[in-house]
Amino acid sequence: MNRTPRDRDNEGKARSARPRDGLGRPLPYGVEGVPRQPEGLVRTPPETLVEAQRLLDAGMPFHAHEVLEDAWKSGPEEERELWRGLAQLAVGLTHAARGNARGGAALLARGAGSVASYATSAPSSGLHGVDVEGLTRWAGALTEELRRGDTAVSAADRAPRLRLSP
Repeated sequence: MNRTPRDRDNEGKARSARPRDGLGRPLPYGVEGVPRQPEGLVRTPPETLVEAQRLLDAGMPFHAHEVLEDAWKSGPEEERELWRGLAQLAVGLTHAARGNARGGAALLARGAGSVASYATSAPSSGLHGVDVEGLTRWAGALTEELRRGDTAVSAADRAPRLRLSP
């Protein structure tokens, strides 16, 4: 069987070289897409939150998810659920903006649950200033909209605020 070779990164791992749009959907080869976030980049928590917020505000939650996923994978064990939850919120918004209401609602609920577990660690500001209360309210409201069948979601217009104050 003649197979087309898979795209690989510099380390030989399978990684699609196809360009992506702002919501992370693959575009045809040769078309200009949105630049991908470098994978495996270790940032400080404030740098991570600033970059993820920039991408969310620009309507690119899939790309914000990649930034948050790096923090989840490289951060200290006691913070991993927070970063994973934030990444799930971003990918939940991605699904909602792509019109996948069911998947969006599921990921928003899961992400909110992970983030909410950090409310007791520092109730006034959350870990790294993350607005735990605001994010769980935002995710709950958007989840309910999606479950009611409201599927016209603009990623940029519905971007959450990750921190209480930037």
